Amino acid sequence: MSSHPTGRVCLSPQRLALFCIAMLMAFASTAPALLCQEKKAEATEPSKQAETNKQAEANKQAPQDQDEIVRLRADLVVVSVTVTDAAGQYAHGLSGKDFLVLEDGAQQQVNNFSAEEAPFAAAILIDMSGSMEYKFGQVRGAAASFLDHIRENDQVAVFGFNDKVRQLQDFSSVRDITDYIWDAKAENMTRMYDCIDEAVTALNARSEKRRAVVLISDGWDSTSHKASLDSVMKKSLGAGVTIYTIDLTDDDTMRGTSSTALALQRGRSDMKEFADKTGGRYVHTPQGDKLDEAFINIVDELRNQYTLTYYSTNAKRDGRWRKLNIGVRKDGLTARSRRGYWGPK
Repeated sequence: MSSHPTGRVCLSPQRLALFCIAMLMAFASTAPALLCQEKKAEATEPSKQAETNKQAEANKQAPQDQDEIVRLRADLVVVSVTVTDAAGQYAHGLSGKDFLVLEDGAQQQVNNFSAEEAPFAAAILIDMSGSMEYKFGQVRGAAASFLDHIRENDQVAVFGFNDKVRQLQDFSSVRDITDYIWDAKAENMTRMYDCIDEAVTALNARSEKRRAVVLISDGWDSTSHKASLDSVMKKSLGAGVTIYTIDLTDDDTMRGTSSTALALQRGRSDMKEFADKTGGRYVHTPQGDKLDEAFINIVDELRNQYTLTYYSTNAKRDGRWRKLNIGVRKDGLTARSRRGYWGPK
């Protein structure tokens, strides 16, 4: 080794050769380890890629699975059925096999059946418009009587409507009617459709399968601006809500062709249609003398209904009307239920 004039160290040819041999030997000793790490990295990379692809596929599949769950839930149809004999008495002791369920003529398979006295949720809707002034006392008393007959696990709410819609009492099993009913006055116009719409929305959020609206009125809808007869009917049938209507209209006021008489006739027609299509009952008591009896009968009917469910075989998502026919495979018995529903979209 010699020193360069600039200060750099210079190796002789012999020493340079020995240095190069040492470097080659050092590289040879580390090369296998480096090669192993490289192969390991190459092996790990496909594994990571496979996991990424698997996760991506799962993410694609998840929405489909969720859609399937939603579809099945949407296609579950719940039907409350009242069965009576020739004398009008409730028929007991039936099983799911005793019912024939047709949807647009196609037979459906009942997957769940209930015959016990299951709890119900009901909304009492009281007309508080000006025309009810002389009947309001009877209505309040009958509503209180209705609450007297419910059980501990039944849930009842009270709504009032005139030119405003108010929920006077939330769903509960309390048998005392709110003091607001006794202090309220009958005044102003009638928003019947809007009140039914609000009550059905509240009932649809309930877990009870038996749901009912008890509508008490003596007139026609005059000021609703959110709902209509068609929209309320569609919503009620979709939620499986049975509507019982109690008509307090005086027959004398409906005679003739005046605008008032025609409007009252239309109102009665609406009340009959609500009850008929949803599987409820229409009661006419212009003097209010049948109010207590009507309320007691409604509570009794809700306790004696059968509840059945099925998954519709119609897989279309067209939102069209589906006609229901519920029959009983035993002579002398008549089944009453909602007439149909609008399919999901």
